[in-house]
Amino acid sequence: MEKYQKGSKKLLNAWAFYDWANSVYTLTIASSIFPIFYSALFISEVKRISAFGFEFKSTALITFVTAFTFLVVAILSPILSGIADYVGNKKSFMKFFCYVGGLGCIGLYWFSLEHIHLSLLFYFMGLIGYWGSLVFYNSYLPDIAFPEQQDKISAKGFSMGYIGSVLLLIFNLAMVMYPNIFGFSIAIAPDILATGTETEIEVASEAARNAASIEAMRVAFITVGLWWILFSQYTFYILPKGVSNGHKVTKSIVFNGFKELRTVWTALTNNLRLKRYLAAFFVFSMAVQTIMLVAVYFGEEEIAWADTDGKTMGLIFSIVIIQLVAIIGAILTSKASAKFGNINTLIAINFIWMGLCFYAFFMTTPMDFYIAASCVGFVMGGIQSLARSTYSKFLPETKDTTSYFSFFDVAEKIGIVIGMVIFATIDQITGSMRNAILFLFIFFLLGIVLLFRVPRKA
Repeated sequence: MEKYQKGSKKLLNAWAFYDWANSVYTLTIASSIFPIFYSALFISEVKRISAFGFEFKSTALITFVTAFTFLVVAILSPILSGIADYVGNKKSFMKFFCYVGGLGCIGLYWFSLEHIHLSLLFYFMGLIGYWGSLVFYNSYLPDIAFPEQQDKISAKGFSMGYIGSVLLLIFNLAMVMYPNIFGFSIAIAPDILATGTETEIEVASEAARNAASIEAMRVAFITVGLWWILFSQYTFYILPKGVSNGHKVTKSIVFNGFKELRTVWTALTNNLRLKRYLAAFFVFSMAVQTIMLVAVYFGEEEIAWADTDGKTMGLIFSIVIIQLVAIIGAILTSKASAKFGNINTLIAINFIWMGLCFYAFFMTTPMDFYIAASCVGFVMGGIQSLARSTYSKFLPETKDTTSYFSFFDVAEKIGIVIGMVIFATIDQITGSMRNAILFLFIFFLLGIVLLFRVPRKA
C-alpha cells in the first residue's frame, strides 16, 4: 500500500472520514433514537427499574451505566496506548474498538427490560467501542497534520461526522415515523376489528403503530453498527499502521501506559500553558459531555409534549437541528480561533454554555427545547473541535503523541465519570433532571476562570 506523506490531502481526508463513520453512533445511539427507544420501554409514569440488586429511576440507571463505561475506558486507555506505542500498531487497537462498538450497536436490536443486564452489556459495548477508538484516532492528528492544518482538519472531521450522521438519521427517522412504508407490520387483532368500538379500534391501531415504530428503532441500531464498521474501512486502509518496533507484548509492558502517563504528568510541570489548559479542559468538558449525553433523556422527561408522536418527532427534529447547526458552529469557531486565538474563543463558548444551563432549568415547551437545541448545536461542534486541536497545538515537540493523547483522553473520561455520577445522583435523589442540569453551571464558570489563567504564549 502507498505510504502518504504527513500533511497530504488524501491522508488528512482519510483521517477525517472516520468521523463520518463513527458519528452515527453519537447521533442515533447516544443522542436520539436510543434514548427515545429506552424511554418507550417504560410504560408506567414512575419509570423505575430493578437492576444490579437496586431500584433505579430509569434515567439515573442509564446515566450510572454510562459513567461506569467511561471509567472502564479511562482505565483501559493508558494500558492499551502503552501497548500500542510499544508494538507500534495503534491502528489495530483502533480497529478493535471500532468492531466492538459496531457489534454492540447491532446487539441493541435485542434490548429489553426482561433481559436488562444483557441489554446493558450491548449498550456498554457500543459506548466503550466508540470512546475507546477515539484515543487512538485523536492521537493520529499530530502525526498526519502539521500544526497550521490541525484546526481546519479537526473541524472538517466533525463537520463530516455531522453530515453523515444526519443522512443516516433521516433514513432511520423515516422508518420510525412511517414504519408501514418500510414493511413493518401494523396489525390489529381481528376480534377488535370485528367487535371493538371506534375508540377501542383507535387505541389498538395506535398501539400497533407504536409497536411497529419500536421495531423500526431496533433495525436502526443495526444500520448504525453496519455503517460504522463498513465506512471505517477506508480510514483503516489509508492511515499508517504506526512505527513498528518489532516488539511483542509481554507482561512487563502491559502497564507501560500508566508509566507513560506519569511521564506526561511530570513533563507538565515544565509546560505551564499545557498544564493549565488541561485543568480548564477537564472542568468544562465534564459539563459539556454530560449535557450531550443526557440531552434527549431530559427532553423526553421534562418537556410537555402534546402526544407520543409529537414527542418522538420533536426530539429527533431537535437532534437534527443540533447536528446541522453544529456544522456551522465548527466552521465559524475555527475561523474565530484564527482571528481571536483558541483560548479567547473557548472562553466565549463557555459563557454561552453557562447561559444554556440557566435556560434549560426553566424550559417547559417544545419551542423552548428547539431554541436550546439550536444554541447547543452552535457551541457543541465548536467546543469539541477546538478543544482537540488546541491541545494538539500546545503539545511539546515529541514523537510520543499517543501518550499525550492518552493523558488527554483519560482526563476527559474521568471528568465525564464525575459529571455523570453527580448528574445521576441529583436526578435520583431529587427526582428532577432540571436540578441536575442547573448544577452544571458551576463547572462552566470554573472552566472560564481556569481558561483565563492559561498563558497565551508558551
